[in-house]
Amino acid sequence: MSFDLVLFGGTGDLAWRKLMPALFQAFRHGTLPEGGRIIGIARDDLSDAQYRDLIRSRFDGVDLAKRPSPEEFERFAGLLHFLRLDLSRPEDYGRLAQMLRERHADVVVMYLATAPDLFSQVVQQLAAAGLNGANTRLVLEKPLGHDLASNRAINETVRSVLSERQIFRIDHYLGKPAVQNLFAMRFGNALFEPVWRREHISHIQITIAEDLGVEKRGAFYDKTGALRDMVQNHALQLLCALAMEPPINAHADAIRDEKLKVLRSLKPWTAEALDQHVVRGQYAAGNVNGQPVKGYREEPGVDPESRTETFVALRTEIASWRWAGVPFYIRTGKRLGSREAHIVVNFRETPHAIFSAPPGSTNRLIIHLQPRDGLELHLLAQGSQENRRNGQVLAPVHLDLDFDKRFGSERVGAYERLLLDVIAGRLNLFVRSDEQEAAWRWVEPVLERWRGEERGPRPYNAGTMGPSAASAMIARDGFCWSEEC
Repeated sequence: MSFDLVLFGGTGDLAWRKLMPALFQAFRHGTLPEGGRIIGIARDDLSDAQYRDLIRSRFDGVDLAKRPSPEEFERFAGLLHFLRLDLSRPEDYGRLAQMLRERHADVVVMYLATAPDLFSQVVQQLAAAGLNGANTRLVLEKPLGHDLASNRAINETVRSVLSERQIFRIDHYLGKPAVQNLFAMRFGNALFEPVWRREHISHIQITIAEDLGVEKRGAFYDKTGALRDMVQNHALQLLCALAMEPPINAHADAIRDEKLKVLRSLKPWTAEALDQHVVRGQYAAGNVNGQPVKGYREEPGVDPESRTETFVALRTEIASWRWAGVPFYIRTGKRLGSREAHIVVNFRETPHAIFSAPPGSTNRLIIHLQPRDGLELHLLAQGSQENRRNGQVLAPVHLDLDFDKRFGSERVGAYERLLLDVIAGRLNLFVRSDEQEAAWRWVEPVLERWRGEERGPRPYNAGTMGPSAASAMIARDGFCWSEEC
């Protein structure tokens, strides 16, 4: 199958950090279909050779195992081409159309790795140039809009020129091997289904923590914030994977129908819930991994008086028979004490304890997403003689399954998997427009409350796990974050 992958923003940060390395790995693994062509699009004045040199330099600092040999890159570079294009000039799209019609590829992928406010303009220009045929597939990066109205406007524009089956709204978390294992764990094994419900689970925590700050993205991030950047998409997609009912099959719409039901079942926000169950923070100067770092307001591109949140913690519930009364806690932030993403499923205590055990040592399942990928199942077992002398018959033990060690080089990165799925036309791991709208509808009351508040985000020192109010929020329910218990 021949394909053309047209990468708008071909010299940008996303292409540089994620997309080109993923495409190269697919090429190296032999999974990238033959007869392909990758066309970088940007305003830079580059020849094909200069663009290939630019991409070659991307690999200078990567691990040796992922670095191509000169011969290997030369073969990959044969796929790379460049076209200078001004997104505001219709005649430039005509040049792109001519370039694509030279060989009539079976599939044409338009990947918009640009600012979201350019999506509608680019899509309309593509249609005007006749580049919205049945073989076209459009990839839209997040954030898709900055609120419900802008999200709807973009989706309406895109749907006016392309069918839903041609639109791939990408959330790279859905491509992570650990998230794929979450689906496999739930729907490929009979072990967990009987206990995956309110009668056995006390609460669930979702943590996406970053130790980095905003880096060179200060101007972008200051208009976005953690709620839009992480909660509205990544965190809610993880919540859907945890809480959805088993789909009737593995087809894309069957899976996305069940995720949509979860989003529509999230309890709506009340004034009291917004006061008690949402915490926003902003990092101040501190120490991360032994190095002093500046505060958010001192970062390049950030307003010195900024009220943008770099941390969010919230509590929600799902109004369904399976999950009624089970709190879900979501926490994400920048410049935290560690870089890790994990889910902790906390099970209820036994209804009648006949053994003594250390306080707080209940059963729990930890699903690690990054930097490691695996499962930990925490149980109680017969303790040592010392435990028995202290009156504790049971002691905590855990089973640890490390998927990286188990599968090693067989693992496929998130963007590699998703790019191959786009070329193949598989929609299972992409987000449908009604999912996005339901997520925006749920977070909008939080954004509106923050706009009306006089007090800005709560400060927290870089290198900590966020403001103390986040710990107080979960403590009101009698629980604690996993690292604090």
